[in-house]
Amino acid sequence: MPSVVISGVRTVETHWIPLADGRRLAARLFLPEDEHTPVPVILEYIPYRRRDGTRTGDDEMHLFFAGHGYACARVDISGSGDSDGLLDDEYVEREQDDGLEILAHLCAQPWCTGVAGMIGISWGGFSGLQVAARRPPQLKAVITACSTDDRYACDAHYNGGLLINDNFGWGGALFSYSALPPDPAVVGEDRWRDMWKNRLADHKNHAAEWLKHQRRDAFWKQGSVCEDFSAIECAVLAVGGYLDGYTQTIFNLVENLDAPAKGLCGPWGHKEPNAGVPGPAIGYLQECIRWFDHWLKGIDNGADSDPDMRLYLMDYARPHSHIEVRPGRWLGFPQWPARQIGAKVYWLNGDGSLGETQGAGGTTLAISSPLATGVQAQEWCPYGQGRISAEGARDQRADDGGSLCFDSAAMDADLPLAGISKIRLRVASDKPQAQLCIRLNDVAPDGTSTFITFALLNLAHRHSHEFPTPLTPGQFEDVELDFKPVAQIIPAGHRLRVAISSSYWPMAWPSPERTMLTFDPKGCRLELAVLASEDGLAPVAFEEALWAEPGPVTVKEPARQLRSLTTDLPTERTELTAMSDDGRFVLEDIGTEITSWRRKIYGITDNDPASCVTQVTCHEELTRPDWNARLDCEITISCDRDNFYARGWVKAYERGTIFAERIYDEVIPRDCM
Repeated sequence: MPSVVISGVRTVETHWIPLADGRRLAARLFLPEDEHTPVPVILEYIPYRRRDGTRTGDDEMHLFFAGHGYACARVDISGSGDSDGLLDDEYVEREQDDGLEILAHLCAQPWCTGVAGMIGISWGGFSGLQVAARRPPQLKAVITACSTDDRYACDAHYNGGLLINDNFGWGGALFSYSALPPDPAVVGEDRWRDMWKNRLADHKNHAAEWLKHQRRDAFWKQGSVCEDFSAIECAVLAVGGYLDGYTQTIFNLVENLDAPAKGLCGPWGHKEPNAGVPGPAIGYLQECIRWFDHWLKGIDNGADSDPDMRLYLMDYARPHSHIEVRPGRWLGFPQWPARQIGAKVYWLNGDGSLGETQGAGGTTLAISSPLATGVQAQEWCPYGQGRISAEGARDQRADDGGSLCFDSAAMDADLPLAGISKIRLRVASDKPQAQLCIRLNDVAPDGTSTFITFALLNLAHRHSHEFPTPLTPGQFEDVELDFKPVAQIIPAGHRLRVAISSSYWPMAWPSPERTMLTFDPKGCRLELAVLASEDGLAPVAFEEALWAEPGPVTVKEPARQLRSLTTDLPTERTELTAMSDDGRFVLEDIGTEITSWRRKIYGITDNDPASCVTQVTCHEELTRPDWNARLDCEITISCDRDNFYARGWVKAYERGTIFAERIYDEVIPRDCM
């Protein structure tokens, strides 16, 4: 995939943005060389250190945009990178207030027309939506990738009301990021140590803070644009992939925004589509230019009449933890919800069949899954980082063996799933707290079981994520779950499997006690969203994936991704270890050498939910001849029947000598979790 050399662009390494309260935020600017012709500005607003942390990726995108007639600003959120202030938490209200001041400042510059767009992936995608909901007059368009409209229901903390381990994987990463120092070459030799001390003195175990909010309370509602979709008035392009954790948001935004909104969903993980894995990657930056050209420059290029939803319909692929390219084709739905999408109903029958007609009933079925059921699953949010990362779902037969399974007859024709399928279940638990996982799998003639999609539910949250209520043991309840959206063909000759388990580790934290779930088939049915017709679909085509040539980087030690799964047979303890090592490299433009790695260890012992432990360890080091700062930190989360235990430590070093250190130790009661 080629990069292109961009000419006619100048960069400003540090541009200070003054705020009303006296703080200054650090920005890196990418500007067309012609300073006498004002252009719109595109803002990316995130905490990941514009000077060193995201420098290469910023070059690739913002140099490209600047070469196509835009000014770009990559701004460090307060308390991150070289910006003043403190990073209190993710997506706080003050961050959005600052966003309004940033836009006003940028749009008042002589090189700007007074019109702005925002772009970002993950945190940057959140920022665009959250600032848009504040209706700044300068903001006319947003491109949001891999983000959410609902911070509780669709983010790296809770899923279906269940605590997910990404709360700690992501929490451990932010634990590290938020403790890093500013660069003395930017803020000055006299200030950087004081700024670092203040950051460390205010430092928090973010994962523990999020764990104190186990319900969808005011903490999560703040910054969730689904609370009032009508607040967003600018045009929104929502982008993501089926492998990503945030797929649902694309559909929510397109279906609910009154403002112009388009959706684009491919086979990718948590990556921008010009580097999308699994492929095919697309010319995403060119799509962004089309979007901004129309909404920021008023160019009549047809971006406003693109299909409401562009979905990649995936062909069957044998399961593997990493797939380089996913065969399939693009579909363009002029309107969404689409008239081409229909429903196909299957019944979960007492004989274990998934039938197109309902069985006679009268037989209940029960399952108490091994606690490690789920180890063959994909990670909640795969990043598509390479073959060794092994983030995708493997053959599901081992997990199917710990599940209650319902199989259809072999398909007599291809069955194309497209959109959001639903399942209704009548279920009882033998304990007041229980969880439910449902997977849809494709079973090939040779028995290979391939993951398609899934749904989770904390049964105490069956009526409300805000007001959970324990179950009455033995009492049947009717529940409905939405599956994660997908577009995928089940080929003729294959069977569809519904696999139901009472555990889904390591994605979801286990219930306080082992549970037995009992199902009444008379109240269990599956409604598949299927592509019933292709009549009226619009053609979809993309240019090749491109990006700008970034600044030079010298790699001293290559990056690597390691995944291992082990079970100690005498104790039946299973551990999953995920190591993400960015290697050691030098950013030649600024002369900074960076070393960075993160290790996650998830452990559980069969038949003992209280044995569940997650540990996340991070290391960061920044080195130049005149500067050396190092950070080591770790969080550990464990539990018993009634509480979570959140422990951690952070040690900061300057030239190998301890600069500051902190220890964290909290007990957090379980709240229907």
